[in-house]
Amino acid sequence: MRRYCLALLPLVLSGCVSTVASVVTAPVKVVSKGVDWTTTSQSEADRNYGKKMRKAEEREGRERKKAEKACRKDPAACGTYDGYRAGQPRDD
Repeated sequence: MRRYCLALLPLVLSGCVSTVASVVTAPVKVVSKGVDWTTTSQSEADRNYGKKMRKAEEREGRERKKAEKACRKDPAACGTYDGYRAGQPRDD
């Protein structure tokens, strides 16, 4: 009888070992997921930069059209638009 109990012991404990292993690795998985959420990958940074630049180009196009329209209406006002310069602060 004792021999049978010893033979069945690994089968019974295998479930406990896997449960213990998942409980031990759970905090590591939670922390790594939190780090993933708080950090920005290179592809995300590239996508965000591209979006920012497209918006800046759209704004530049609108400003250029507005300046051209004002210049057609009043040629004396043509010198007010200097154009868009990347990296320069806006005067809003």
